[in-house]
Amino acid sequence: MEFTFTQDQMAFRDSVSRFLMTEAPPELLREVWDTDAGRSPELRRKIAEQGLTGLSVPEAEGGLGLGDIDWALMTQELGYYAIPDSLTDTAYVAAGILAGLPESHAARAQWLPRIVDGSARIAVGHPVNPWVADAHLTDLLLLPHATSAGLELHAVPASAVQVHTERSIDASRRLCSVQWQAGDATRIADEAAGQLLWDEALERGALCVAGQLVGLAQHMLDMTVDYAGQRKQFGKPIGAFQAVKHHLADVFTAIEFAKPVLYRAAAALATKDASTSARIAHAKLVCGEAALLAAHKGIQVHGAMGYTWEVDLQMFMKRAWALNAAWGDRAFHQERLSAALLADKAPLGPGATFH
Repeated sequence: MEFTFTQDQMAFRDSVSRFLMTEAPPELLREVWDTDAGRSPELRRKIAEQGLTGLSVPEAEGGLGLGDIDWALMTQELGYYAIPDSLTDTAYVAAGILAGLPESHAARAQWLPRIVDGSARIAVGHPVNPWVADAHLTDLLLLPHATSAGLELHAVPASAVQVHTERSIDASRRLCSVQWQAGDATRIADEAAGQLLWDEALERGALCVAGQLVGLAQHMLDMTVDYAGQRKQFGKPIGAFQAVKHHLADVFTAIEFAKPVLYRAAAALATKDASTSARIAHAKLVCGEAALLAAHKGIQVHGAMGYTWEVDLQMFMKRAWALNAAWGDRAFHQERLSAALLADKAPLGPGATFH
């Protein structure tokens, strides 16, 4: 199978990277995360102007109509610059759910154009996640309601939800528990249609986090290489010592092995391959391993100062720890992958049981 990115895809990724490098440096993120809301309306507006909020929205609703493979590149950049959850939850996961509704559906017509222009934030709840990210700032929540026949899909306005904030080790993550009442007025998909949409949302959410973990791993490696080139002991940069080189080489290898797994999972999701669930579970696991290794080795090279607030490493390290458990923790995806590998029939597909 030939799999290469097009020149347009690579050019768009590079453009996004340059934009985020300028508009979302670590010092700005620190200031934003220190506020009560934890979000920057100005940064959000600039992101919408770049077209990032409309990547997944079909062209008929004003978006770019890009797919999962394009997002495999974008999520790495968003992870590299530690952009908060609300962007991908709205622009990728929520947009995917709404785009899966019939073209004549009122919710699709109402919300997809607002995602494109950046005027709407949409939070997504899912049975695999104990909390809803950014529920305190959202305009709409897409929430599941379990029945004996499956999962309904409900679109709940923020005014109809009681939100209780929860603490996170990652200052960029604003998690909430929500209380709400399911009803006919909020239901936008019944159990049959809703279950399919929620299954696909799980795959997109896990793939999205996997891409961000690769980006986080790369940023932590770059920071650690830079530090190793500047910090001196015995008159030499510590990066000249073989033990440090081995640490950094291990992280580089883990990242390079994770990327093709991520891209293959994105291709499977884009083509609705029967192995999609197994491949995304695999991607989530190996991308998480790369990020955890980058954090571990980064701390070893930086020493105790790597844990301190003044050093940027802790920002990306904490985010890697938190995202590693988002959209299915390691045990969840190990179970999915094991079931697929050991099954006598095709790999585990849509309709997987949540544990």
